[in-house]
Amino acid sequence: MKSLLALARLIDAVNDRGAGIAKWAVFLACAISAGNAFVRYGLSISSNAFLEIQWYLFAYCVMLGASQVLRVNEHVRVDILYAWYPTRLKVVVDLLGLTFFLIPVCLFIAWSSMPVFLNMLHSGEMSSNAGGLIRWPAMLTIPLGMGLLVLQAVAEIIKRVAWLAGAFEMDTHYERPLQ
Repeated sequence: MKSLLALARLIDAVNDRGAGIAKWAVFLACAISAGNAFVRYGLSISSNAFLEIQWYLFAYCVMLGASQVLRVNEHVRVDILYAWYPTRLKVVVDLLGLTFFLIPVCLFIAWSSMPVFLNMLHSGEMSSNAGGLIRWPAMLTIPLGMGLLVLQAVAEIIKRVAWLAGAFEMDTHYERPLQ
């Protein structure tokens, strides 16, 4: 169990790095947006590349940030009864959701997006907008983000199984402390 928990800590650290990139992507997107507004309205200069880089950065923010949101247990839940469950049942529900929903869906999305990404990479596909950017860096966010989300799901499964076995005390945002 110790080696699995060490793996979970390593995955957490990788996703912490991804979250750091996501934070910088938000900052850069805001700075580029402000700069774009200034040059567009203040100097009457415009570029589609400025607009496109903003959504590229937003894609990195969302796709690299998703695994961190799962790690800190702040993701959206659709089970309205979940808040009323005792902690042990919450952990079991999490295990089932991670194992039978999140991982298969993320793997399918990553697998489905890879041919599109590789095609864009090899062809050098460009945006059809004048002054547009190459598209593969934005498309890369899908398999990359899904891969990181699968890794984080594995880490969360390890932590929850270890907690159920009494070998780990989770630092989570469950309503009651895990003991």
